[in-house]
Amino acid sequence: MDFIQNQKINQVTEKTLVVGIDIAKRTHFACFVDDRGRVLQKSFSVSQSRDGFEVFYKRILTAMKEYEKTEVIVGIEPTGHYWLNLAYFLEERGIPLVMTNPMHVKRSKELDDNLQSKHDRKDALVIARLLKDGRFSYPRILKEVEAELRVGSTFRGKLTEELGAVKNMMIRWLDRYFPEFTQVFPKFGKMALAVLECTPFPGDLYQKQPDEVLVMYRKVEGMKSPQKPKATRLIEVAANSIGVTEGREMARFEIATLVRRYHQLEQEIESITQRLVELVKTSVEYEWLSTVEGLGDTTIVDLLAEIGSFSHYENPRQLIKLAGLTLRENSSGLHKGQKRISKRGRRKLRALLFRVMMPMIRHNEAFKKLHEYYTNRQVNPLRKKQSIVVLCGKLLKVLHGICTKHKAFDAQRMMRDIPGLEEAA
Repeated sequence: MDFIQNQKINQVTEKTLVVGIDIAKRTHFACFVDDRGRVLQKSFSVSQSRDGFEVFYKRILTAMKEYEKTEVIVGIEPTGHYWLNLAYFLEERGIPLVMTNPMHVKRSKELDDNLQSKHDRKDALVIARLLKDGRFSYPRILKEVEAELRVGSTFRGKLTEELGAVKNMMIRWLDRYFPEFTQVFPKFGKMALAVLECTPFPGDLYQKQPDEVLVMYRKVEGMKSPQKPKATRLIEVAANSIGVTEGREMARFEIATLVRRYHQLEQEIESITQRLVELVKTSVEYEWLSTVEGLGDTTIVDLLAEIGSFSHYENPRQLIKLAGLTLRENSSGLHKGQKRISKRGRRKLRALLFRVMMPMIRHNEAFKKLHEYYTNRQVNPLRKKQSIVVLCGKLLKVLHGICTKHKAFDAQRMMRDIPGLEEAA
């Protein structure tokens, strides 16, 4: 850790122009300092436009000439997605861009003037002075397939969230107009959606025979063989429904719209998933990742969308830190605090690892044995959740190893690397 920090500090020399930028939606603010943190040019505005970027680039070149600098480093505090345009612009011109931790910026504001004030000009200077101390990280500027996977996976996630929202609205509708519906259809399968499309209200089923409603359901696209027992049960519960009967005209319009949107989202999610799987199969790392039992194609898509490529990381510990799985401890004097994960990293990557690990413990023999070993060993046994955290880190190490060494997953070799596991087995 100290070695890496020293490398970053050494990157800023007396010949380096240090540029701090506070990112905003329309107008950024930049400040130039030297390697000692002395202000060379006070904060000035940079427009979020081609002309604004060109003017900013010319000011950098002019300042380098004026102050006899041969190197330049530009640092930002990431704010949403607004920094990406500038990042690609600078990369095309060979100017390295780094990131400061927003928490560091927040806690460093009062060092200069002992005031809690916050404004863009002040933030730019704070960011620049963090850079000269080596307190920055290197962002991954995604390109080609990596960029496609990130954009596609993010969009698919938004569609999935919208599908969940539509499902919740349908449940709310049913609670009002047909609360007994869920007794027959606990989930929104094909027949449940066909029922909502053809006979959404209990009154639509009044004095109907099962065969009569089945004829209607078969006319719905994709519904070939609706189940007669469910249709019979649905008619029975509809006869004693306590559903609201007022406002039915607009309620019928509402549920029809929701069902259409539900079908549309399902098709869109399926379509984009197929395209993402096609893209990820062109990746060099797919060949090795697909050898791990329990990692499906969609999981590999989400994994590479978050990480980019395993080859960009020299050590798997960087991936563990990226996922926010590094341990933190609060101890002082005689007090020994509990160790917990930092959660400082990519939240989606961490959630993905936890989501993947559950089925892997059930279906991947190697990870299943590891989980049993960690939770049942005589010395320092782990709780189930602690074991899952450890296994998430182990998974990242394994995936980094097979991708960088271009080798298929070997369960036996992985288990041999765990001291005491063979004896326990």
